[in-house]
Amino acid sequence: MEINLRPWNISDLDNLVKFGNNFKIASNLTDTFPYPLTYEAGTNFITKVSADSPAKVFAVVFNGDAIGSIGLFPQSDIFKKNAELGYWIAEPYWGKGIATKAILLIVDYGFKTFDLTRIFARPFGSNRASAKALEKAGFSLEARLKNTIFKNGVFQDELIFGILNH
Repeated sequence: MEINLRPWNISDLDNLVKFGNNFKIASNLTDTFPYPLTYEAGTNFITKVSADSPAKVFAVVFNGDAIGSIGLFPQSDIFKKNAELGYWIAEPYWGKGIATKAILLIVDYGFKTFDLTRIFARPFGSNRASAKALEKAGFSLEARLKNTIFKNGVFQDELIFGILNH
C-alpha cells in the first residue's frame, strides 16, 4: 500500500470535493470544515494552504489520488513548541491503515521541519477509529474532556492525544 503526502494542487479539486463533501467526515471535524463542501470552498482551501511555506497541510495520496487531507497547525505564545494535528480520510478508504500511515509521515515531517517538542490531536470522543489510528502511530491519550464539543446539536467528549519528539 503506497501512501504519501504532497502539497494540495488545484488539480486535486475534483477529489477534494468528491471525497470531502461527506456528512460523516464533516461530523467529526470543526465547523471550519464546510458541509456541504462546494467547489468554491475547495478552491479557497487549496489556494490558502498552497501559500504556506513551509507547507503545513497536505493531500493524503493513495495510488496517485488525493483521498484525504492532513495538516499540522503550529501554536503560538507559550504553546509555541506544540502543533495541532488534523486529518480526514475519504470514507471508501476507512479501516485500511491509511490514516495511521499518514499520521506517521506528518509527525516525522513536523518534528524535522518545525521547532516542536509535542504534536497533539483532539478527536471527538465518539470517533474511535481516529483514536485507534493515533494510538497505532504512537500517540498517548493525555485527557478526556467531558462534553466540550457541541456539534450537530449534540455534546461530545474531546480526547487529547499527544506525542513527544524524542
